[in-house]
Amino acid sequence: MTKADDNRFTTETQLASRYNTEIADFWQQGEFSHFSGVKESRINYAIFRQTEPHSGAPDKCLVISAGRSESYLKYKELIFDLFHLGFNVFLLDHRGQGLSERALENPHKGYVENFQYYIDDLATFIESIVSPHCIVDGTTHKPYLLAHSMGGAIATRFLQDHPDKIQAAVLSSPMLGFNSGGIPEFIAEPLIKTTVQLNQWFDDTPWYFLGHKDYAQNKFEGNPLMHSEVRFKQFNQLYKETPAIQLGGITIKWLTESIAALETIFTKIEKITVPTLVIQSGGDKIVNNQAQDDFCRQLHQLQPQSCPNGKAFVVKDAYHELFFESDIYRQQALIAVVDWFEQH
Repeated sequence: MTKADDNRFTTETQLASRYNTEIADFWQQGEFSHFSGVKESRINYAIFRQTEPHSGAPDKCLVISAGRSESYLKYKELIFDLFHLGFNVFLLDHRGQGLSERALENPHKGYVENFQYYIDDLATFIESIVSPHCIVDGTTHKPYLLAHSMGGAIATRFLQDHPDKIQAAVLSSPMLGFNSGGIPEFIAEPLIKTTVQLNQWFDDTPWYFLGHKDYAQNKFEGNPLMHSEVRFKQFNQLYKETPAIQLGGITIKWLTESIAALETIFTKIEKITVPTLVIQSGGDKIVNNQAQDDFCRQLHQLQPQSCPNGKAFVVKDAYHELFFESDIYRQQALIAVVDWFEQH
């Protein structure tokens, strides 16, 4: 699973021309709609369904749970590649980001009232939107679940709450712990608690966490997300042309809700019975890789079919955005994803 010359996936050299031709044409066949999530919040989604059986095999359903600040619009290349491997692909924009409804007056603030709402939205999506499309000869087939970063935390909590809904799961660079940027934990925790208290005392609107602000475009040089300049420019262009999907930094409320969710992931780890693979970005500066190592070690002891050998599958030196990385990293990750789903 280390060769990076797999011709099933779009390459960086192909992307420049393919994005505005083949991928743009393919995008026109998507179904785009929305449903009401928790508290009637509008949750937007996209569906790409096979019209003919792929290579004579029954269609496979795949749900993608994206990362923080992402939209399904960002995933065009990935959806294109997975669709052409025979998957029906389903994506939702998590509440408060992408094209889904924002809860605050300032739409740039990364906010969630309760982390459980993410999980309940995903449950509604799978039950009401996805499952009806996954019936073969009268039998509903469980979908596969591919999740990235924050979407990985949402997916993991979903697997705990709904252990019988998914066939197999892959967590890409999952947010199982925070990278505190070198701030020691004994300083970080009191800092968060103090900021929460000040926000409650002095303001009714959620504050940004320290140093966070509204959306701004970043330069490619020195970015911690991906080595691929062509994919980085594509991603930046999309967000520039589509202000509706722009999202800034995190609020203190989002952070405290997420910390509580991560604690639940580890305290209820025995509830994850679905075969689960973790793909780790070796050079990740966004999330905490040690937390992924701890998760895999603990999960494998309880469920030997998950995290083979008790470890994550590491894509050495890759940055956080595995599916937008340079080909040498992206293709390793995608081969691992497809192999895992084929095994299960």
